[in-house]
Amino acid sequence: MSAQPVEPHPIGHDPDEILSRLPERLHGVFLAEYRAAMVAAAHETWRWRHLAEVLTLWHLRAVTYAAPGYEAARADVAAGNAGVPAESVIPGWAEYMADRASRQAS
Repeated sequence: MSAQPVEPHPIGHDPDEILSRLPERLHGVFLAEYRAAMVAAAHETWRWRHLAEVLTLWHLRAVTYAAPGYEAARADVAAGNAGVPAESVIPGWAEYMADRASRQAS
C-alpha cells in the first residue's frame, strides 16, 4: 500500500510529484514557471488561479511524458506520421478543456 495525503494539495497538484515524474531535461523549465507563478501569487493573491493552472498544465505534461509509448509517439510526430487526439492519450484532457472553456465563458 502506498501512502496518500490526507487532504489534496491546496492548489490541486503537488509540485514535488510533478517534478518527480518529469524528465530531468524539463526540471528547470517547470521550476522557473512554478516559481514565477508563486511569486506573482504571493504579491497579488488574485493570481492564485494562474498558479493552479500552471500546476495543472505541468501535471498533465508530467503524466504524458511518463506514459508508456510517449517517446515513440513523439518520434512519429517528428517524422510526420499522423497522431491521435489529445483526449485519447492525456488523462483528464477533455475535462480540463471543458472546465477551461466554462471559466472563459463566464
